[in-house]
Amino acid sequence: VINPDDIVDQYGADSLRLYEMFMGPLEATKPWSMSGVEGISRFLGRVWRMIVDERADEVQLNEAVRVTEPDAEQLRVLHRTIKVVTEDIESLSFNTAISRMMEFTNAVGQAETRPPALLEPFILLLSPFAPHLAEELWSRFGQEGLVADAEWPAWDPTALETQTVTIAVQVQGKLRGDIQAPRDMDKEA
Repeated sequence: VINPDDIVDQYGADSLRLYEMFMGPLEATKPWSMSGVEGISRFLGRVWRMIVDERADEVQLNEAVRVTEPDAEQLRVLHRTIKVVTEDIESLSFNTAISRMMEFTNAVGQAETRPPALLEPFILLLSPFAPHLAEELWSRFGQEGLVADAEWPAWDPTALETQTVTIAVQVQGKLRGDIQAPRDMDKEA
């Protein structure tokens, strides 16, 4: 028997909550794993460090969080995340929604510049899963009110479209490489 109070004391309520949703489909029987809780706790730590500078004496935004326009790839990652998380919540596929948020964190967390226009919608997506962390991060951006009261982000289908496509090159049935080509290129080109 695992006492949830012990896990909350050691890892926090958000880690416990997120791990339970990440274990797999709700109807499936899943084995408990403390290493899984630790992994979720590390993920939440990455989310925190993506936004907050933990090296500073006072809690402040990470120096990479700057008010700039997100580039096309960052917008594509954000809108794909919004789409997948929204659809997965509606179908109660929480584990895949969390997985997509992990992918977002891996993609954006390494960027030299992390615009608030990317991070604020991500916090909204995270809030049903890790409400305590999301509220704290929401307040760091100086937002009025609770993140729980904020409007759910909408995804833009045009932002999901890529400008290039990958074409595989095969010679005698063996893959020899691939070519990046503009999406609107004609057949002759």
